This record gives sequence, C-alpha cells and structure tokens, in this order.
Amino acid sequence: MPDERWPENVDEIIEEFADCFDSMERFELLFEYAKKHPFPLHIDDWTDENMVHGCQSRAHVTCVTDSEGKIRVSGGADAQIVQGLMAISSFVINGQSPKAVAEHNPKYIEAMGLSQILTPSRANGFMNMISKIKKSARAMLE
Repeated sequence: MPDERWPENVDEIIEEFADCFDSMERFELLFEYAKKHPFPLHIDDWTDENMVHGCQSRAHVTCVTDSEGKIRVSGGADAQIVQGLMAISSFVINGQSPKAVAEHNPKYIEAMGLSQILTPSRANGFMNMISKIKKSARAMLE
C-alpha cells in the first residue's frame, strides 16, 4: 500500500511486516529494527528534557535539522519494542522538512500490523513520542 507521505524505503518495511506469519514474528522483526536505528541516542544523552513522558519504558528523542534544513530524529529506549518503533519512525521522518514532520501521521504503524500487537500503554507511549517529535518540528517553524 504505497503512500506519498512516507519514503519508498518505508514501503519495503511495511512489506516485511505484512509478510510476517503472526504477532511473534512481528515482535522479532521489531527487535531487529531496534538494532538498526539510524541515529541512536546514547544513554549518556538521555535527559529530562528529551524524555518521552507517558511511555511505559524510559524513552528519549531529540530532533535537529541537518545542513539542508531537514529533520533528523535520534532516539533511545530501555525496551526493545520501543527502540524498534523509534527506529521505524526515524526511517519515516528523517529527511523530511519541519513542516512535513509537524503534520506527520503515523499510519504506517497500522499498515505494518503493529497497532494490533501493541498494548494500550505501548501504543500511548508511541503516540506521545510522535507528539514530542511533532512539537519539536513545530517549534522549528516559529
């Protein structure tokens, strides 16, 4: 289900998750993505300011712009599920303009079948992470 709102590489990720046989396979793939975060946030850089509140685990994200004014998200978490969600979101968000990120809709999580396997508290934490990223992007526009 290609979508112009996310980069082509996300279609490949969606297909990987769609090919999973069951929830356990999706979790295993999510754990693999946890190790692939393009810009992991080292634990020494975890602060109260970049903490994702309302997340079941300790999770931290930062947003900066690169030399071309595009967003780069770094993240870290003490839970592999959250780290995997951060990595996938980073693949989607990195390289977009602050305006695009401020309007970000994480519907790719549904397309991957992840919304069905996340507990309500994990889903809430994920949405809080996305909200924090969008808030940072809106601040960059001011």
